[in-house]
Amino acid sequence: MARKKAADFETSLAELQTLVERLESGELSLEDSLGAFEQGIRLTRDCQASLAQAEQKVQQLLERDGELQEVPFDTDDQA
Repeated sequence: MARKKAADFETSLAELQTLVERLESGELSLEDSLGAFEQGIRLTRDCQASLAQAEQKVQQLLERDGELQEVPFDTDDQA
């Protein structure tokens, strides 16, 4: 199920990027632009909800004995 949510997030994000490109092109009519904008708002909210759920899951995984344990985020680029 986690993979499905990640795929849904990635799909929504890709659709949102496509919508932004179409809007920025200036080739859409006003009506089409409004429709694309409305769809973009829905996709943005879906992405925000997915990110909030992922953050909650990370917090649950890091929680120990009822307290949230801070874990340093290692940003070393090891390829």
